[in-house]
Amino acid sequence: MSTPKEHLVLALSCPDRPGIVHAVSGALAEHGGNITESQQFGDPSTGLFFMRVQVETTAPRHEVEGALAAVAHDFSMTFTLDEVGRPVRTLIMASKEAHCLSDLLFRQRSQRLPIDPVAVVANHPDLEPIAAFYGVPFHHVPVTRETKADAEAQLLRLVHELDVELVVLARYMQILSDDLCTELAGNIINIHHSFLPSFKGARPYAQAHGRGVKLIGATAHYVTADLDEGPIIEQDVERVTHADDVEELVARGQDVERRVLARAVRWHAEHRVLVDGRRTVVFS
Repeated sequence: MSTPKEHLVLALSCPDRPGIVHAVSGALAEHGGNITESQQFGDPSTGLFFMRVQVETTAPRHEVEGALAAVAHDFSMTFTLDEVGRPVRTLIMASKEAHCLSDLLFRQRSQRLPIDPVAVVANHPDLEPIAAFYGVPFHHVPVTRETKADAEAQLLRLVHELDVELVVLARYMQILSDDLCTELAGNIINIHHSFLPSFKGARPYAQAHGRGVKLIGATAHYVTADLDEGPIIEQDVERVTHADDVEELVARGQDVERRVLARAVRWHAEHRVLVDGRRTVVFS
């Protein structure tokens, strides 16, 4: 009887120097590893090296991790090792707009988006029927200036109780505190519109229409204490014309937002995104 194979994904970063690929591939080969996919990038501006490898092996996972830990020590390396395609336990946050939440839950069910949506948290009750349709527990956590700290404490309790690995802000219209951003650093993704020029505040699509923009777009990024300035994961744009009214801009903008967010979530869940200072390396 043949030993079952595990299909693992390794993502790593470390200071760039000769011998990294040789050491990593050698450690995998010594444990019966057959590399099925490999990508790497050296960033001359930061001096860091990034690598993503998918490998099939019959060796126990803890043995592979032990071998990689030895390499990591020698190269001052940080790494993750996970099962290819394992659904990442994900908490989705939303407010009233449904397009991103609906899209993520649909893709998870119908298009093999590798997430396990363990909860939806919203500061309004409007989207509870969508969560119920997909069988995801819904938590209504109202937020006011007076209750913001308590609401964030409740969110963190859910993150810990549900063993959440990823938080997605699916058009969650609240600013998170610096402390919460730090607590969830590298594991929280946001989506917002991207206009040239930029329009902030209420009714951005109406503002954009009034200025006659020709491009609308969206940006998905990791959340940091610097509002909307975290490392960018994915962006996309769509051309519009003077003939498009505000409603058409909103519809097309929401379509771009949901596509960009879905790609960012997929790439994060597949361990294709590595943070490089204020930027990201995305092995798409």
